[in-house]
Amino acid sequence: MRHDWVFDVLSDLLTYATQNGLPRLAEKVSETIDVARREIGAAEGGPDEPPQSPPPQGRQMH
Repeated sequence: MRHDWVFDVLSDLLTYATQNGLPRLAEKVSETIDVARREIGAAEGGPDEPPQSPPPQGRQMH
């Protein structure tokens, strides 16, 4: 999928928010990942509601 980088960035942001005590940001990023899955899936001719799976794992923050 050519949009993989979007999920990498969002996943990194989710990891950062979680590790730095930003729960509202983490919640919104998680919602954004779900929206991105649906919209990108629809744009690529996939199902409107792809199966729910955990968000992609981002790079480990040091």
